[in-house]
Amino acid sequence: MVWSIRRVVTGHDENGRSTVIFDDKNGQVKEMDSMPGLVLTDLWETVSSPADNSGTDDAVNRPVRLEPMTGGSIFRIVEFPPDGDWLDKVDVSTAFDSVAAGGAHDDGSSDPLRHKTDTIDYIVILEGEIDAVLDTETIRLRRGDALVQRGTVHSWSVKGDKPCVLAVTLVSATPAV
Repeated sequence: MVWSIRRVVTGHDENGRSTVIFDDKNGQVKEMDSMPGLVLTDLWETVSSPADNSGTDDAVNRPVRLEPMTGGSIFRIVEFPPDGDWLDKVDVSTAFDSVAAGGAHDDGSSDPLRHKTDTIDYIVILEGEIDAVLDTETIRLRRGDALVQRGTVHSWSVKGDKPCVLAVTLVSATPAV
């Protein structure tokens, strides 16, 4: 299932007045290759900090990638299917390569989603439940919960039979270790 997200983006008209520049569905959508049902929907991206609010170009009119550019950010919706729907079908290399993240996966792990990014991620669960799997513990997150993921090695697991949908803003960060 691909969540239908109404994306409204404001900007400035030729006279400098505030206006809507995009009012559409979704943004840039990517189902990760070899991971059926794991969908990334990018709604907006910045490529520097401070962000540049000029112009009217669609900032996500490009291929979906896992991480933002150095100094940038990505605002996205992620849909995780139940583990039973995809775990036996995944090719890890294909999946991470499909979002330009071949080096993010923890190749020493049998967990296909175990990875690390050079980001700080602000996550809010919109629907369902998901386990955030860390080195030392697993935390169950439910609708309305928030997680600040600070560049740690982690994975995701949906134990139930319903998908989990979350909103996340990934911000480029200096690696902690």
